Amino acid sequence: MFGSSRKKLVRQGLACTKVRRKPAHKEWMRRFEVNPWIKAAIFGAFVLGLAVLIFSGEHPDPAKYFLIGLLVFVTAVAQLWINHPETFEKNSRVGLVFGVILFHLVVAKLVTIVTGQDNGPIGVLLIPYALAPLVLSVLLGKNNGIYAVIYVSLWSAILFRGIDAFLLVMSLISGFISVFLTIQVRRRSRLLRAGFYVGLATWILALSFGIITIPWLQLGVMDWTLFMKQSVAAILTGVVTAMIVSGALPMLEGIFRITTDMSWLEMADRNHPLLLRLSLEAPGTWHHSDVVADLAEAAANKIEANGTICRACAYFHDIGKLVKPNYFSENIVGDENPHDDLAPTMSALIIIAHVKEGVDLALKYGLNQRIIDVIQQHHGTSLVAYFYQRALQQQRDAREGGKIMNIREEDIPEVREESFRYSGPKPQFKECGIISLADAVESASRSLDKPTPQKIEQLVSSIISKRIAEGQLDECDLTLKELKVIAETFRFTLQNMLHTRIKYPKDEERAEQESKRLRNLPPASAA
Repeated sequence: MFGSSRKKLVRQGLACTKVRRKPAHKEWMRRFEVNPWIKAAIFGAFVLGLAVLIFSGEHPDPAKYFLIGLLVFVTAVAQLWINHPETFEKNSRVGLVFGVILFHLVVAKLVTIVTGQDNGPIGVLLIPYALAPLVLSVLLGKNNGIYAVIYVSLWSAILFRGIDAFLLVMSLISGFISVFLTIQVRRRSRLLRAGFYVGLATWILALSFGIITIPWLQLGVMDWTLFMKQSVAAILTGVVTAMIVSGALPMLEGIFRITTDMSWLEMADRNHPLLLRLSLEAPGTWHHSDVVADLAEAAANKIEANGTICRACAYFHDIGKLVKPNYFSENIVGDENPHDDLAPTMSALIIIAHVKEGVDLALKYGLNQRIIDVIQQHHGTSLVAYFYQRALQQQRDAREGGKIMNIREEDIPEVREESFRYSGPKPQFKECGIISLADAVESASRSLDKPTPQKIEQLVSSIISKRIAEGQLDECDLTLKELKVIAETFRFTLQNMLHTRIKYPKDEERAEQESKRLRNLPPASAA
């Protein structure tokens, strides 16, 4: 019914033909994330897989080892629930954690079967100890990586060699090294470096435990071939594991809707079509976005938020201005201001619309959901104060003129504050709150005449205080301590950007001063 009536209005020229894109909120995905039966099914599938791995081995008493593995599983679930609630709440994250751990165990089992040496040196050296820790550390963070290290090591130690201390120590140390080296992965080469160090650690541990035989320590034995094979197997396994993880990450990111720092850096590429358009069609907005990115990234890193997300999202936060770039102050050249010919309500409508236009462009180009959220939330429900005050002034002028012209009070248009406010929502996460503040601070700093440290400090403090008073930051979990650090970082960064240059005299002035100095010199004495 609504669609047909809209088409009729379009044919009559009474409605716009443009259909704005909207984010797709899939109800089935939300239900999947919170359904307890799905979580129970994930746990059940993991226990079943654990049972298959244990009972298919050569343990003398598999039932005993399965009971031990089951008890470890109970502690793993409790640990996830207590220490990682953000992971436990989402079924997709639970599936990722236990799925990757089970895959790790399956691969390790296959390696020992293929080598046919459960107690031999080569089979132990070919186990990919860093597989699950690397994947979960990069995708879900270091805490989930450490979680994987502990439990994959415990299960590995009881599954294949019957509570083997060597296997436990090897897995723990290799896993911790892989997590430590991937705390902040911004380049895929960092993964390969982590794999090499994991392989090196495996080699050193194997030497320490006597798994790799050192030829010169064996009397009458000089088997350098075996030594080289074992050494290559230990180091190369770590490198190959890292290569496999690097290749699998894009697929896992797409399936589980996770974005790593590596992907954020790729999204922040300035050669993106939208960013190229912004630099050409709205250069003032592009410069503004670039400065906001610098401010937001520096502040986010100071409070241990994600600076890479801030930079990528800040680049795109104002792409909606591409629709009408000349109506925004940073793109206005000369004295001609298009808002001079518009009513304040119309001007405010154009300014506010850049948020919806930005969401529309982001959906069209398939940008990340986090970027769309920042575009939608970075102004919150704040007021377009300049045009609101202008509308109030026009209303006051109309009332004064109305007394002379005998115009009734009810005939003067009412100025409604909600018509000059952004529709929101308010920033919902820390990075968005930081970008919101950086956006306001950068815009206001351009109006400073002869910026000094005192003026910059006053400007930053007043903007942040105003946002707090208006409740714009109530939903993004930024603490007062963090806001203080953000303000200090903004002040420092802006002072470096806006520092006053020393004014040097012009060449002509210097020449004139030099000539005056020479004229005032006493005459030289005769020779």
